[in-house]
Amino acid sequence: MAKKGIHFEISERKVLLRILDTVTILAVLYFVSNTFDFDYFTITKEKWRWAFVLVLYIYIFGTIFELYDLQKSSKIEKISTSIVFTVSTTVLFYFLTPFFTPILPENRLQIAYFYFSILFALFLWRIIYISFITSPRFYKKVLIVGETSNIESIITAFRNADPNYKIIGFINCELRKSDKIKFKGIREYCPKQIYQVIKDEKISEVVIASLNSGNITPEIYKDLITLLEGGFPIKEYTQVYEDMMQRVPVQFIGKDFYKYFPFSRSNHNKLYLFFQRLFDIVIAVLGILFGILILPIVLLGNLIGNRGSLFYSQERIGKHGHLFKIIKFRTMVKNAEAAGAVWAKKNDTRITPFGKFLRNTRIDEFPQFFNILKGDMSLIGPRPERPHFVKQLSQLLPFYETRHIVKPGLTGWAQVKTRYGSSIDDSLLKLQYDLYYIKHRSFLLDFNIIIKTLSTIIFYRGQ
Repeated sequence: MAKKGIHFEISERKVLLRILDTVTILAVLYFVSNTFDFDYFTITKEKWRWAFVLVLYIYIFGTIFELYDLQKSSKIEKISTSIVFTVSTTVLFYFLTPFFTPILPENRLQIAYFYFSILFALFLWRIIYISFITSPRFYKKVLIVGETSNIESIITAFRNADPNYKIIGFINCELRKSDKIKFKGIREYCPKQIYQVIKDEKISEVVIASLNSGNITPEIYKDLITLLEGGFPIKEYTQVYEDMMQRVPVQFIGKDFYKYFPFSRSNHNKLYLFFQRLFDIVIAVLGILFGILILPIVLLGNLIGNRGSLFYSQERIGKHGHLFKIIKFRTMVKNAEAAGAVWAKKNDTRITPFGKFLRNTRIDEFPQFFNILKGDMSLIGPRPERPHFVKQLSQLLPFYETRHIVKPGLTGWAQVKTRYGSSIDDSLLKLQYDLYYIKHRSFLLDFNIIIKTLSTIIFYRGQ
């Protein structure tokens, strides 16, 4: 086979961004400290922890402000806001923790040196990243072998997931072929062209997109075996989809569903469950205390903007299908569902102006800390749904009730990855994220969700 082009995987690019962010920032600070009258931040053996704290803050606030979002990172106009927010918050916290960081300098001009040095370093590296790493020379070129029935949805999903993942062409593996596929930018090749296409286009990977492996013709199967034996990467599309999109593609899973659900051991790990419950109790107590502090503001806003009862309870389905009453601050007009249960939707006219504020800031969820304290819910998990909608969705969406094998959560992977759930398609998308969480549940993923929840609140994306 011809030599493949150089490309970076998603995980490699995320690591590269973090490492080069660190290296560039420390290099610029070192240069400034040795070139100008700047001694606030100096890297020495005795003061190494200063650099460690700075990098830690960059990583934490960079994650909150989506500095490592690959879609944003591919365009300077999109990542600029994240860079400014990250640097501003990092420098502020760095100044506010003098026990771990240098004491504030007498010459306040050094604060400006420090701030603009980090800002310059990040902008410099990110411009280099956009100019070279996200350029076409580093695209991952892919050839799909599969059926025409699901090719369009797969191509669309992959395009939205990673700007550097380029599907070059498609080979129809069906014995009975219909009309040639017409999809913008995607060319259909004959099965006998597979070797030539891989050579000419410098293909990095072949993805098998077939709902039924029995549809693959013996000739194509033989070619794929030859490629595999030669060390060429061949992957199954549901695994590629899950790795790229970070959700389980239930719509592409058939009767061999058991292959796709080796659920996380954390679901039965007593140590994980113990610390999760301990964390739930601590956060619930803190949340209730904070809720009491802001209660006068909520009462006043409700009195003026909502003009009705402050609290609202609703029946939801919890772990193993058990029913419980969820508690929220009311955000809708009185008798919002007089005609029966309906989907909440974007710009819902039933939501009051003050209710919209409560939802966007997630303040309406604060009473649910009582549900967490009682054990009905956890801090992190799939959002609990109403029995009416669960019954409806269970009949339409495969594996929907699988969400109930863990406790529902105040926030979750679906809540931080997508926004509104106002239709069957939206519910399918959320289900994919929920199943991904159940499948990959861990302390690290939980921490990631907490950080992204902060991003949701800061960017005013609540539901």
